[in-house]
Amino acid sequence: MPFRSMPRANSLRYGTSANRSVVSREVLHVDGLQINVLRKRNRNMYLRVKPPYGAIEVTAPARMPQKAIMEFVRERRDWIDEALHKMAEARSRTFSSVNVDPNVPGSQVTAGRGARESANVDDGSASGFTWNEEYVARARESIERQLPDLLRKWEPVIGRAPTKITLRTMTSRWGSCTPKTGRIRLNLQLGLMEPKFLEYVLVHEMTHLWESGHGKGFQARMSMALPNWKDLRRELNRCTIFEVPQVQQ
Repeated sequence: MPFRSMPRANSLRYGTSANRSVVSREVLHVDGLQINVLRKRNRNMYLRVKPPYGAIEVTAPARMPQKAIMEFVRERRDWIDEALHKMAEARSRTFSSVNVDPNVPGSQVTAGRGARESANVDDGSASGFTWNEEYVARARESIERQLPDLLRKWEPVIGRAPTKITLRTMTSRWGSCTPKTGRIRLNLQLGLMEPKFLEYVLVHEMTHLWESGHGKGFQARMSMALPNWKDLRRELNRCTIFEVPQVQQ
């Protein structure tokens, strides 16, 4: 279920990337921003702001002077600030529901769009969300508690039932389905979010038991089952997926 959300597993990129091995790594500080520099054997530079906390990374040619790299970053400062702001908004939305346990922290949105002093990289500490064993257990318990009622509700509507549902620590998807086997996988993080998102993802994946792609057939079935599914998808795509420690399934 590869939703087109921003930001999620894919980074925001500016420039041209090259898939070449890393020659060296270094850290630069440019006007209050921490920049992770990867030097490779390529001709171009590119800039990436990586979710969920906005780590800034520049890939540069092996012999590119530091001064040139710093100027490259400064010239794109407005773009960086906008990317950081969008990621902060996405983090804030993810756990902002009143239905979520208030003990689960949410990220704070940066105060001013483009404000230099508020564009520092979020390290995921006090103002961010950090997974731990307690949250993993809480998320799993929440989903397992909701699933029986959801399945009873939606199996007659969809007309098919999954053979097995697995909860996984996904980093790039909210869910996935293998139609041939009937197996569905759900992102563990859904257990800490508003219940409507878990329900939407489950319906989405159960619909894939009929339709493997997202074409007209899939969309027609979704519209019949869940008329507001596009609104829910849009809301979910404005949230971010946080990396989860690997736990035994």
